[in-house]
Amino acid sequence: MPHKPVAIYIVDSDPRALDTQVAFLKAAGYDTVPCGSAEQFLKLYDPERKACVVLELQLPGMSGSELQGYLASNGLDIPIVILTAHGDVPIAVQTLLAGAVDFIEKPASESRLLEAIGTASELIFDREPTRLSQKIIAQRLRSLTDREREVLDHLLKGKLNKEIALDLNVSQRTIEAHRARIREKTRARGIVDLVRMFG
Repeated sequence: MPHKPVAIYIVDSDPRALDTQVAFLKAAGYDTVPCGSAEQFLKLYDPERKACVVLELQLPGMSGSELQGYLASNGLDIPIVILTAHGDVPIAVQTLLAGAVDFIEKPASESRLLEAIGTASELIFDREPTRLSQKIIAQRLRSLTDREREVLDHLLKGKLNKEIALDLNVSQRTIEAHRARIREKTRARGIVDLVRMFG
């Protein structure tokens, strides 16, 4: 059960996905507010409540990315966890650099979603979420070859494997091998960890 009361606004236009997430998070002890659109979220959102948003990007009307931008431009500092069926690397990088706490592709494991909401809760209650020290990040960066660093730079710009392969004049398979080695050396689970460490 959560130690502190946090409301979770779930913004998803898929009624089944919405029901599933509400049921799971309620069972985990969270107070949930289901919203079928960004517009409905803006009507229901109460800035007085400590809360975070679990946000699908593909929505009717205002998109998830547009809602993220709207909240930021209006000074509404609410932690956002992206949980989407419509994600790719460029979008993940864009939302993370825009301040999302995490980017999770559906179907998400329950433990991954709870971990992301836990990180969001730490931000709400002004505790720095656990971060790697700059020293460890620097060590991991030093472990990469020049070519691996080059591939990493392209990844952090949100480029896809085929685009990086074209830029560096190598095969897509070579880029995939570099990405695997980058993940191994930096102990990153994927693009989210890489953006957190080096973005």
